[in-house]
Amino acid sequence: MRAVRVLHAGLGPIGAAALRQAAAKPGLTIVGGVDPDPAKAGRDVGDVCRLGRRLRLTVGCDLAQALRATKPDIVVHCTSSSVAHVLPEIETILGAKAAIVSTTEELSYPRPTHGREAEAIDRSARRAGVAVLATGVNPGFAMDALPIMLTAACERVASVRVDRLQDARIRRRSFQEKIGAGLTVAEFWARVEDGRVRHVGLAESVTMIADACGWRLDRVVDRTRPRVAKARVASRYFRVPPGRVSGIVQDGTGYQKGRAVIRLHMEAYLGAPDTFDAIAIKGTPSLEMRIAHGIHGDVATPALVINAIPKVLQAPPGLHTMRDLALPSFFPGLPGFPGLPGFPSVGR
Repeated sequence: MRAVRVLHAGLGPIGAAALRQAAAKPGLTIVGGVDPDPAKAGRDVGDVCRLGRRLRLTVGCDLAQALRATKPDIVVHCTSSSVAHVLPEIETILGAKAAIVSTTEELSYPRPTHGREAEAIDRSARRAGVAVLATGVNPGFAMDALPIMLTAACERVASVRVDRLQDARIRRRSFQEKIGAGLTVAEFWARVEDGRVRHVGLAESVTMIADACGWRLDRVVDRTRPRVAKARVASRYFRVPPGRVSGIVQDGTGYQKGRAVIRLHMEAYLGAPDTFDAIAIKGTPSLEMRIAHGIHGDVATPALVINAIPKVLQAPPGLHTMRDLALPSFFPGLPGFPGLPGFPSVGR
């Protein structure tokens, strides 16, 4: 029985949290960390990720070099939301014949919008004999995989609606920046225009749900607008006076024959009066589910990544999504989870 060798590429807030979770799993051995930030280069990986102990591994800045030196079984990849940006990184990792679990939102369900890149990744993964998956809390779970799973209990489905409301004060600084907290309304729209303010993944989630239900959509609309503070509100990182932006409201909608059959509604702003996730499926039977206090993205995204490792290592070679991957679950570490490479298989 051998440990699974894990290389971490991208040591920002989510990547560092994923490393801390991986370090607590028996049977996962962290073999290295890579990040382009020169301020992290040469420092101990444990120090950079606030692990509470040193790992006697220094952060590198050259992914290819790290792959050659560490020979990982799998790479936990947390660098960018954009498929175009990460494609060279993905190809480099697959060239080293390592499996990948990534947080790249556009890669969560890429074929409708990034078909050429998806096919290239799939071919490279098949040649390498490994699997690739992009996941996270949203996209990857709360607004796609979870509602898809609920539809399995339905004889008929007419529509799917998901609402995700978050008080962003509990989230990391980079998330608060991404939703435009503290900006003027004009600054907000300028950053929406250049792509710096928006939640990436609603269109991917809409399409994943539609394909799971066998619906051919006429169009998918992804609309963003600011949430403007009516009273002063503050987080650990921002102080927002009345009239400035406290966060974002975003809707992804899928239309079939002119009718909205999928609605994904997300609000994330400083001072939201409640935090929850809710799913409503109209059909036979109609189903409703509400998760009080919501699914905390800064905890759940790295958890989904680490918990997916066994399924990715067991999956057939190629590019996968949460829709076709074997159902993931909490991964306690080894030897409590058999069936990984070098371990006895329990079948699927």
